[in-house]
Amino acid sequence: MSLPIGTLVNVVTVLVGGAIGAVAGSRFPERFRTTLMATLGLITAALGIRETMATGEFPLVIAAVLVGVLLGESLRIEQGLERFGRFLQSRVSSEDLSGGGQRRFSEGFVLASLVFCVGPLTVVGSIRDGLGDHEMLLVKAALDGFASIAFAAVYGWGVALAAMTVAVVQGGLAVAGGALDGLLTDPMIDALATAGGILLLGIALRLLDLKQVRVANMLPAIALAPLFVAWWGA
Repeated sequence: MSLPIGTLVNVVTVLVGGAIGAVAGSRFPERFRTTLMATLGLITAALGIRETMATGEFPLVIAAVLVGVLLGESLRIEQGLERFGRFLQSRVSSEDLSGGGQRRFSEGFVLASLVFCVGPLTVVGSIRDGLGDHEMLLVKAALDGFASIAFAAVYGWGVALAAMTVAVVQGGLAVAGGALDGLLTDPMIDALATAGGILLLGIALRLLDLKQVRVANMLPAIALAPLFVAWWGA
């Protein structure tokens, strides 16, 4: 296995971007941060809509999402991530944050982790990274760096700690790159992209303050969608 340089660079860009946004964001007036969050929501919605058009096996993806939600709700994935975010906040901050501050920190950690780790670029890029082709993840690293600045300007230091999630998810995929590279077909990757797009739409609803969708509880759909296409696809 090749050294996962793309993953390492991605972790660094999220850390640096999150730190810049957390420090600089407090200097912005509230109206700037409100408009910035709405803009992030619209951009995320646009990305989600684009990704949902990727597959020709949409009914199977919908089935995977529904089954994934049942599994994720049973496992309480989002609640676990939020607790982990609060644990991280208690370890890295000496400040006794109010309930609102703790929620914003954990919300930033959860949302940034989802945005940075959902989608075909994460999966395919990480697999190729493990095989020695770092180009896709280096592009993703640059995009995530700028996104982390914007997210951290609104949510604070929790966004920077999403670098841990990036390291675990992308690093794990890079390690498994050799095995997964021969298993994922183009229709399976397209199904994964569509499931990821649906999750991104859920994130957009949260960023736009329209609906607090528990997107993390939908994460099993990312794994189930390509499996459903492999088992029952045309």
